[in-house]
Amino acid sequence: MDFRLTPRQVGLKAKARELTDFVAKYEQDCEENNGLPREAHEAVRDAVLESGLQAVNMPAEWGGAGLTILEQAVVQEELGRLTGALWDMVWRPANALRFCTEEQRERYLVPVIKGQRRDCYAVTEPGAGSDPQNLATTATRTDGGWLINGEKWFVTVGDHADFMILLAAAGEEKAPTLFLVDKDTPGIEMTRVPRFMHTFVYEHPEFTFTDVFVPEDAVLGGLGNGYDITRSWFTEERLMIAARTIGAAERGLELARDWAVRREQFGQPISSFQLVQGMLADSAADIAVHRAYTHQVAWEADQPDTDRKTLHAKAAIAKLSASEASGRVIDRCVQIFGGRGYDRSYAVERLYRELRVDRIWEGTSEIQRLIIAGELVKRGTGVLQLPVES
Repeated sequence: MDFRLTPRQVGLKAKARELTDFVAKYEQDCEENNGLPREAHEAVRDAVLESGLQAVNMPAEWGGAGLTILEQAVVQEELGRLTGALWDMVWRPANALRFCTEEQRERYLVPVIKGQRRDCYAVTEPGAGSDPQNLATTATRTDGGWLINGEKWFVTVGDHADFMILLAAAGEEKAPTLFLVDKDTPGIEMTRVPRFMHTFVYEHPEFTFTDVFVPEDAVLGGLGNGYDITRSWFTEERLMIAARTIGAAERGLELARDWAVRREQFGQPISSFQLVQGMLADSAADIAVHRAYTHQVAWEADQPDTDRKTLHAKAAIAKLSASEASGRVIDRCVQIFGGRGYDRSYAVERLYRELRVDRIWEGTSEIQRLIIAGELVKRGTGVLQLPVES
């Protein structure tokens, strides 16, 4: 087995680090002002387009970067170093947009790839979070299209996006279906913009939909396919969360190591204290192990003969274990920094707040455990095995 990065992957990693370093100069501004001004968004958009790392998950023939899942993980790992969730400014269109018709692609996806539009995913509801099948939002047939009624919460980037990918129960059959909905359509109201524990360059608003009319061609991916498309998106997104949390943890460890070497107490650097050394060592082990596993599963995702159900469970393992390990790492880093680790002007403090949500969104840690256990119970321990060369 060869675990070395290829020259192409090394180049992508370097390009992503260069872009990360550019975007990082906006971290303090984002933290102090709970977001960034328009000119900052435009400067980052231009830098992303110049880097060629826009839409890394979309084919090159559509204008995307056309990266494999493993290559995307390498890029996301670098972007995960950013605080303020500035990594989200390097846009990855929702995977569901791969299911666009040709007309939908030209209207929605291609402008997103070019940085001219932005999508958001409206799935969660007051009564449908970890269980999206408990949908209350409905789409009712009407002349020429559908009327959508309901409520959506935690619509990440909902303040900045200009259209939504919305999951609703369609027709009398309540078929779970995705719809492309322009945000300025009459009947859509942004009712609340919650303030969360972390600082995020975008918001996560709540929306209501009252008799929102969308034409027949607003259906994305066919009637009744909403869950399957969303589940496929979750598999890749959970791998990207694993990669980003690893990048965040590594930045935290770098900062904590440098601090421990410089910071003196009792006449010596605190890096000479064995309890501090133990925290550094445990953090290095957490990062190394979870990076290796995330890269392995990302590589498996690129193989055409990989069993998709097993892959879904392995992505759950990666997301669960990496997000929880990274939380432990950053907790140690804050401890090493002492009082300064509690200061919002220090990156370790911001990472401490921001990494907490990675154990909640795109499926809580508890949901990941249920997915993994379900695979074990139904199909045995194959989820733990390395793939075999055919």
